[in-house]
Amino acid sequence: MVVHSLGVYLPESRVTAEEIAARTHLPAEVVREKLGILEKPVPGPKDHPADMALWAAQAALGAAGLPGEAVDWVISIVEEYKDYPVWTTAPYLALGLGASRAKGLDLNQKCASLMGALEVARGLFATHKEVQVILVAGGYRNGDLVDYLDPNTRFLYDLAAGGASLVLTRKGPGLRLLGLAHRMDPTLALAVKVPVGGTRNPLTPGNLSAFRLRVEDPEAMKQRLDATSIPTFLEVIREALAEAGYTEADLDYLALLHMKRSAHRAVLAGLGLREEQSIYLERFGHLGQLDPILSLKLAWEKGLLREGSLVALAAAGVGYFYGAAVLRLEGGLHA
Repeated sequence: MVVHSLGVYLPESRVTAEEIAARTHLPAEVVREKLGILEKPVPGPKDHPADMALWAAQAALGAAGLPGEAVDWVISIVEEYKDYPVWTTAPYLALGLGASRAKGLDLNQKCASLMGALEVARGLFATHKEVQVILVAGGYRNGDLVDYLDPNTRFLYDLAAGGASLVLTRKGPGLRLLGLAHRMDPTLALAVKVPVGGTRNPLTPGNLSAFRLRVEDPEAMKQRLDATSIPTFLEVIREALAEAGYTEADLDYLALLHMKRSAHRAVLAGLGLREEQSIYLERFGHLGQLDPILSLKLAWEKGLLREGSLVALAAAGVGYFYGAAVLRLEGGLHA
């Protein structure tokens, strides 16, 4: 299985570090240096998650020179907060792409959803010999749910908006998948959530203002993540490398989701990588599960990926999920 092509859609509007600082009452230097945000894309009036996913998917298929009819499966990783509640998006994507014969599914592991999608796609290729093309696409705008006056959700101030897509094919050229690894931390199952709008606490006219991302126990979450987050990232990356038959010394590039600057550097240091072997997404913020796709596209455009390059993708999603993938570039990439 190879990542044959990429597509990314980013809204035109941006919010700067200075604007975020004004909204949060933080010094702009803290936003730029500690949180690692110089600017980030924010949605315009037409930038809904499923539509952004569709536009990215159209770009990915266009880059590959494939029509919608060539798609065997559509795997949607459109975020749970999307155009409509209680609604699936794989059929919508198939409709917009003209993928009339495709099968599909919606998948959600928050910001680790791409890793889950790669695992499912690998299984589909392995068990269904007729499958030749799988499209993975997602859209994200959880930035709408950030309360910039809540210091307990400061780690979410980078949430942005956009869409991204992969076309996966059985044969190359592309980034050949060599290894995958996953972890889950159930102790943080309730740590981050929107506390209203579900069956436990339905929306009412009186609680609409509470429809924002909140941290249930900030101190407990901080202690747990301080102790486990970076080590778990390193574990899943090393496990995926081991499945592929490599070690971190063989890595050429790491596509890592956006996180605070010090954490990004800690992951690189833990793997013995130089800063130029990754792209820090300080001008894009955090597009959730789409960050690794964006990072790959930027790396390809900057010439950081060459024939034979060994690449790792790594992500984490609240819940808590961790995942990593290892791929090798064989014969180029359409992006």
